[in-house]
Amino acid sequence: MAMVATETTMEDLARELQEHEREHERAKHDKLVIIAWSGELDKVWPQMIMATTAAAMGMQTTIFFTFWGLFSLVKTDVGLTGENWMQKMVAMMDRPGMEHLGLSKMNFAGAGPKMMKHLAKEHDVASPGELLEMARDLGVRLVPCQMTMDLLGLKREDMIDGLGEPAGAATMLLEAQEAITLFI
Repeated sequence: MAMVATETTMEDLARELQEHEREHERAKHDKLVIIAWSGELDKVWPQMIMATTAAAMGMQTTIFFTFWGLFSLVKTDVGLTGENWMQKMVAMMDRPGMEHLGLSKMNFAGAGPKMMKHLAKEHDVASPGELLEMARDLGVRLVPCQMTMDLLGLKREDMIDGLGEPAGAATMLLEAQEAITLFI
């Protein structure tokens, strides 16, 4: 009879351990950090899709925009950015703003992005700009990289509204601890 009690106790212990492991796994997946390092349409779209999906699932979601990824946060009507001729040349070669994103492949002088946007509209897929608005509405933290802002001569007034305070890599690495982290 004592054997049965021990087996039940072992089964209870095993169940308790499994539940603890499930809770631990859930806790590890309640936070998403996306390092948005690319400003190309075919990368910005997944950045926004992943962020809005995670936030809609209840995950604490942060996007850290660095290097070319930061250009998607520049106001669309801001043409030339930068403080010196080199920074201005960068903005001329790769115009910042969500509406000016090119494709990494098949850009074809802007025809590729137009085709992708047309296909998206045809299939009721939200645009990156619409997804960005949705992300803000869902509480996604949008964090610009301070170093990249300095490097490219971008000012807060060049950027869209609703951004968090600019931060550096150390801040984002701390944010990414215990989070699912994606580099897109």
